[in-house]
Amino acid sequence: MMKCAAPTPEALPAALRAAAEPRLILLTGGRGSGKTRWCMALCEAAQRAGLDVAGVISPAVFANGAKIAIDVQDAATGKRRRLAERPPPGEAGTAGLGWRFDDAALAWGDRLLSHAPACDLLIVDELGPLEFRGAGGFRHGFAAIEARRWRLALVVVRPELCAAAIARWPWISNVFDVDAQ
Repeated sequence: MMKCAAPTPEALPAALRAAAEPRLILLTGGRGSGKTRWCMALCEAAQRAGLDVAGVISPAVFANGAKIAIDVQDAATGKRRRLAERPPPGEAGTAGLGWRFDDAALAWGDRLLSHAPACDLLIVDELGPLEFRGAGGFRHGFAAIEARRWRLALVVVRPELCAAAIARWPWISNVFDVDAQ
């Protein structure tokens, strides 16, 4: 499947209304490329259009121009919790990653996905190494996607995990690459 440049997030709600069948879209791009900002803009545009939104978004937290943490946000309500912080120098992050994840925030985000209602738009930002390796994270994101109780599901994956996502969901409609813009 070919990657293509991501359309504007504001264009998708209208396309969603016109779609005859549910669509699964992957959103990919390198670190810091704007994947989460794109998800936030899509969520806001969908809600303005009166669409039901569910899922999780993982916005970065910055201080003095540096990314210091990651939050998890309920796409439906906007409620946030601190998901991960940089570990102190010399200490390892969770599962060898550069972040120390908060187990309670991970569980909260995962519960949001395990109880995702039927909706117009499901956002899962993101399914990464933790989830694809089976090491935790938002593992119920897989079930929420595979339940197909949505009209459009948008799943964020890093470029190195696109092949695994496409193998798992061969029915993916599009792969949007924010780096291709």
